[in-house]
Amino acid sequence: MGMATIRMIDIAVNLTDGMFKGIYNGKQYHVADIASVLSRAWNAGVDRVIVTGGSLEESREALSISETDGRLFCTVGVHPTRCKEFEESGDPEKHFQALLSLAKEGMQKGKVVAIGECGLDYDRLHFCPPDIQKKYFEKQFELAHATKLPMFLHMRAAAADFCEIVERNKDRFCGGVTHSFTGSAEDCEKLISFNNMYIGVNGCSLKTPENLAVVSSIPVEKMMIETDSPYCEIKNTHAGMKFVKSTWPSKKKEKHEQDCIVKGRNEPCLVRQVLEVVAGCKGITEIEQMSRTIYYNTCRVFFPQDLDSAADALLSGHMVLREP
Repeated sequence: MGMATIRMIDIAVNLTDGMFKGIYNGKQYHVADIASVLSRAWNAGVDRVIVTGGSLEESREALSISETDGRLFCTVGVHPTRCKEFEESGDPEKHFQALLSLAKEGMQKGKVVAIGECGLDYDRLHFCPPDIQKKYFEKQFELAHATKLPMFLHMRAAAADFCEIVERNKDRFCGGVTHSFTGSAEDCEKLISFNNMYIGVNGCSLKTPENLAVVSSIPVEKMMIETDSPYCEIKNTHAGMKFVKSTWPSKKKEKHEQDCIVKGRNEPCLVRQVLEVVAGCKGITEIEQMSRTIYYNTCRVFFPQDLDSAADALLSGHMVLREP
């Protein structure tokens, strides 16, 4: 069984981040290397990547990056920590309309697959107070409703308010994923009780024994996998590390080489490790079947046009989607 027999979709990659341009904390260490990063991902069995947009400007950049390859897609939306941009723009309604027209333009190009990253983040209130976060999280359900797109959601230390807003807007919500999940088993149960809501798991979801216990309780039928790179890598000190089987040669950023991953910078090929840790903590040896279910979940929400009756056979394991 070669690595390439397992197909994966990384639903969260921050390709607009400076680290993929070789810039760390404002200082240039090496050349931009997105092409090498993506080539490693495709070789590892990743066949699609969703590039995250977290502001109007970043969503524009995410769209232009996604236009460079048929396997790249993106989101359009405003991250909770950046929701002040609606008011700082001087005209919140005009800002909203700019997001809507960008989303529509990206949909026509076949590239924008979700509204987001939006939600609530009460760990980082210094960037944006809760009242503004709540107001513009709610507002972005209008984007989802107007475009009929699913939502790519962020929930950090805010489960009660987050679930209340989703509940209130569930008629405008056709489905989505709460990504980079680090909540409790109760949070998880509440989320998956929403129709067509999935849980996105990455390295940050797999740090502690408590995290692993929660992840092991998430039904595979309700799960997606992601890296959230360049953040959220699985570190040697993390509880999940003992289940990792696939590794890549790495070099420090100061000694950058195109065919090595950069130490301390996560990237989409490493979504394979997330899959391995999920399987490990669930005690699943049939990683291929599990990966097919997760792939199918992801297509159901973000790539529904691919799921004709033939693709339904994915679930029973009779076929694997051809590479796009």
